[in-house]
Amino acid sequence: MRSGLAALLVAPFTVSSLAAGRGQESGGSEAESSDLAEGRGATDEEIVLGVSAAFSGPSRGLGTELYRGAMAYFNNVNENGGIEGRRVSLKLYDDGYQPDPCVQNTMRLMLEDKVFLLFGYVGTPTVTRVLPILKKFQDEKIFLFFPFTGAQPQREPPYGEFAFNLRASYNQETAGLVDNLVRIGRRRIAVFYQIDAYGRSGWAGVRAALAKHGERLAGEATYSRGEKFTGSMRKQVEILQGVSPDAVICIGAYAACAAFARDAVDLGLDVPIANLSFVGSENLLKLLTEGQDDAERYTRQLINSQVVPSYEDTSIPAVQEYRDLMARHDPQVPADLVQEEYAPFPHSFGSLEGFLNAKLLGEILRRLGPDPDRTGLEEAVFSIEDFDLGISERVSFGPDRRQGLQSVYHTVVEDGRFVPLDDWGARFG
Repeated sequence: MRSGLAALLVAPFTVSSLAAGRGQESGGSEAESSDLAEGRGATDEEIVLGVSAAFSGPSRGLGTELYRGAMAYFNNVNENGGIEGRRVSLKLYDDGYQPDPCVQNTMRLMLEDKVFLLFGYVGTPTVTRVLPILKKFQDEKIFLFFPFTGAQPQREPPYGEFAFNLRASYNQETAGLVDNLVRIGRRRIAVFYQIDAYGRSGWAGVRAALAKHGERLAGEATYSRGEKFTGSMRKQVEILQGVSPDAVICIGAYAACAAFARDAVDLGLDVPIANLSFVGSENLLKLLTEGQDDAERYTRQLINSQVVPSYEDTSIPAVQEYRDLMARHDPQVPADLVQEEYAPFPHSFGSLEGFLNAKLLGEILRRLGPDPDRTGLEEAVFSIEDFDLGISERVSFGPDRRQGLQSVYHTVVEDGRFVPLDDWGARFG
């Protein structure tokens, strides 16, 4: 029987951006911190990025969509000679959106695979467990780039210096929802949230935003991470019905939030139901509408916050670029990493975010020059100032600015798709 680190970890897969889908088991053994510096994740041929994300379980769509968007960009980079002649490769592990596997994956990425940096992690409960590891290895300058979470721990001391964020924070998302709901007279706001670090982060954001208006939470109900759409959320709906809310803000993943929205409609809780960007909008919508005779009934009260612009707005240069490269490459998660069926979307907010993450990281890697070294990463990031990513908002970083974008967008469902919410009063007043 194997013992130690090797006995705990799932098999990894190396994915070259030119050959997505072909897995290769990684060799190597457990290493000490002093050995970490020997392999900096960049050779004359490639730069290796380490990824632990949700590719299995009820939230597998989140990791899949984020990965597909990133690979669309990196595929194109590699087809055009790479970065300083080096192709960009991703070392992938599945954590199923669970903290313990994510920790194990991260240790292996750092100690055995010796990746150049960590990229595209999914979720607050996973990322918050990884941050202390990055602090422990801070002398090795291993950073986490652009995780799919808006939580505060990677944005503030003691761990903020070990991560770089592109997306807006959950505090910004919850403030945007609360401010607009209060503005149209919906002041009794309740929260339905995942009972973990992610849910509590959003819960705290809603409370803080309400306090600025002199209000408190009208009520709250929780669920456990990993709940499926087939599960019942009737008890949670009944709890919130008991406080007569004007609106509910959900902090969760798509399966549970779709189940809550379904049961809310069925039990007559007829108020706006808002979700944060992490929810996975397209998967939420698919669950609520697939096979429904009256799909509009389940979606007319939905509000989804987003941290990237609409993927249908081709007047935005980066959106057109994203759509072109998604169509050209149609990246797929490596077959050996897929445990359950999942049908990806041609376009999604998640894959657009992954694309923008990769585009910005590509620029940072270029700024490292012909001899990339992890010790130069912070300087390269801090050189990003007023950078045009191809959307309306420019990106800047600095020692006290480790989040690139600040914008939050709001969407509603019309004709089976998410469209911008332009008039809150007309829709929900």
